[in-house]
Amino acid sequence: MNSPENRLIRVGHSPDPDDAFMFYALAAEKIDTQGYRFEHEMVDIESLNRRAFESQLELTAISLHAYAHLCDRYVLCTCGASMGDGYGPMVVAREALPIASLRHKVIAVPGTLTTAYLALRLCLDSEFEHVVVPFDQMLEVTHAGQYQGQRVDAGLVIHEGQLTYGEQALQLVVDLGSWWQQQTGLPLPLGANALRRDLGPQVIADVDRLLRASIRYGLEHRSDALEYAMRFGRGLDRQRADRFVGMYVNDWTVDFGTRGRQAVAELLERGFAAGVIPQHVTPEFCG
Repeated sequence: MNSPENRLIRVGHSPDPDDAFMFYALAAEKIDTQGYRFEHEMVDIESLNRRAFESQLELTAISLHAYAHLCDRYVLCTCGASMGDGYGPMVVAREALPIASLRHKVIAVPGTLTTAYLALRLCLDSEFEHVVVPFDQMLEVTHAGQYQGQRVDAGLVIHEGQLTYGEQALQLVVDLGSWWQQQTGLPLPLGANALRRDLGPQVIADVDRLLRASIRYGLEHRSDALEYAMRFGRGLDRQRADRFVGMYVNDWTVDFGTRGRQAVAELLERGFAAGVIPQHVTPEFCG
């Protein structure tokens, strides 16, 4: 690599176990970064989506839904995907509900630029009344039935809440990853990592390669990477943290591959056809 000495790459990713796991080797300086210097910020995904409109970070985790609005600023990394392969974000409620009834409910969502929100819009084929709630408060808010004085009938759960919602006596209404797979035969592409276009092709290629090296290091040193990732598990024990990491850091994360790229294109096409995404977007990967 012909990278500038001490070139700063500001990195943003979610404070959850799977993102922490894939960035472990970079954060803990376990691999040679070839002159690049990485500065990490852990911020919830909707905040990262919003910040990307200001191009604040060179490398950022991003929802595929948000990418559709930001493809002029960022290009997708070939690695770092979070794919729901038959599973994904979930709508939960205090009681069993038919899916169709959600069109008439108030649903707490973790952000309107999240892929979870886009997937729910596609599933319901309809707009719905919603209130934006921080992802790490979603289960408590749904259990309480209100947020800041507004009624909440159901919650759209991302991250480790997919494994822990039962502890709040909540019922699953729909698993959007399972629904998507039934509809398309494809995994649901939820999150990606993206690089700012103005970095130029050499830096983009270098950083993409280093991110893949970090992911592979974590998978090859699973115990150490999992120990680091558990700091961000919000109550997950080691067994469930390992399960959650395995759901979202796997072969899809090492490389999108042909089917992964097909899944991204299908998601964006369906989002545009449904009127949720304002323009037709052909996803562009950096390699």
